[in-house]
This record gives sequence, C-alpha cells and structure tokens, in this order.
Amino acid sequence: MAVTSPVTEEALDALRQFDTCMAANAVETFRIRLHNTGFTSGISCMFPEMPPTVGYAATARLRSGDPPIAGRFHSRADLWNSILAIPAPRILVLEDMDIPPGRGAFIGDMHGAILRALGCIGCLTNGAVREVPSTRRLGLQLFAGSVAVSHAYAHIFDIGAAVHVGGLEVQPGDLLHGDRHGVLTIPIEIATRVPAAAAELQLAEQKVIDFCGSKTFSVEKLGEMMRR
Repeated sequence: MAVTSPVTEEALDALRQFDTCMAANAVETFRIRLHNTGFTSGISCMFPEMPPTVGYAATARLRSGDPPIAGRFHSRADLWNSILAIPAPRILVLEDMDIPPGRGAFIGDMHGAILRALGCIGCLTNGAVREVPSTRRLGLQLFAGSVAVSHAYAHIFDIGAAVHVGGLEVQPGDLLHGDRHGVLTIPIEIATRVPAAAAELQLAEQKVIDFCGSKTFSVEKLGEMMRR
C-alpha cells in the first residue's frame, strides 16, 4: 500500500507555478542548506516545453554495460512494488553506476508506460534514456545525462537506496522539483512555505528587471534598490 503524501495536492500545485530557479532561490531564504547543494548539474531535461514536474523520489541503481553472470536478470517486480510504496506523484531516480554512465538506457517507451501505470510523472538519471518521442507522448518527463540507442544489459539493483545523480543526493521519498533547468530537492519541512517565498522573490526581481528597462535607470538608483 502506498504511503500518503506528506504535502497536500494544493501545496504541490503551488510549487508547480514556479520554475526550478525561483524555487531554488526560495529554498535559500530558509537557510537550511548550503547554496551549492540540493540541485543537479550536467543533467538535461528531454522535454523543456513541459511544465515543472513535482513529485516524490523512488530510487534504485542501474548497470547496463555488463551481461548477467548467469542466465537472465531477475524480475523487476521488486522495483515496481518499491515505487508503489512511495507517495504519488512519483519520480523514478536511477543512479547509473557504469563508467562512463549511459551505455544503455533502462527507460524507453515500454518502461515509460509501466512507470505511468505506477503513478510516475518523471524519471531522473545520470545515465541514458531512449525512444524519446514515444515516451514524450506518454506524458512522462525525462531528466537524463544522455540518450542511447539500446537498453544494453539494463540491470536494476540497490532498490530504495540513497543515490547520487548529477551531484544531487536523493533519498527515497524526497520531494523533487524539475524543469528545463534541472532538478532540485524541496525539503519537506518547508515545502508549504516555499511558494510564498518564491512569489515574494519573483515580485522583487521583476521590479529590478522593469527598472533596468526604464528611462529613470541609473547605477546610483540601482544600488539603492538592490540594498533594499
């Protein structure tokens, strides 16, 4: 049985109204982590036209470069059940352990369809994805280090472990926020307060942007505005 979401759907929808950059700015105002932590780098959003993706992390590790020691790899029912134990909406986070990562892609249209059936809205990996157009039609957002032709020997293990993807540490159940800029974690304890903080910052930034395009612009006035 899936765990109930610790954040209301209204709060999740409020987070979706802001891009990851503004959400990251808002998280900084709470001073609960360093400003150079909590977000990915070197990860591409496959569908930048899609709105922000907000959901809870289901985690595992992946290897694609080596064949199984004997026979076929075991059933992935343990992965599917682990995903269902995470609150919806869900985002599968796969740490590709190959060096370099991305030799093969676990996520394509078939596994994308499985993830959608399991209540997933996205997948984040430092490895590869494939069959991108047909996966887009499923409505599944993809954040990945690369794209690949083949699934190779995609092998899932360490299901439910803490993983590292694109410099971001992700624990099972972490709240993730992703869009064309990348993915960040939203600490659960401040999740309901982040939208208000983001709205305030957005308004303040827009005032500076508007002033920079006005006929009254001056460096002196800009300095005064920035100090305020």
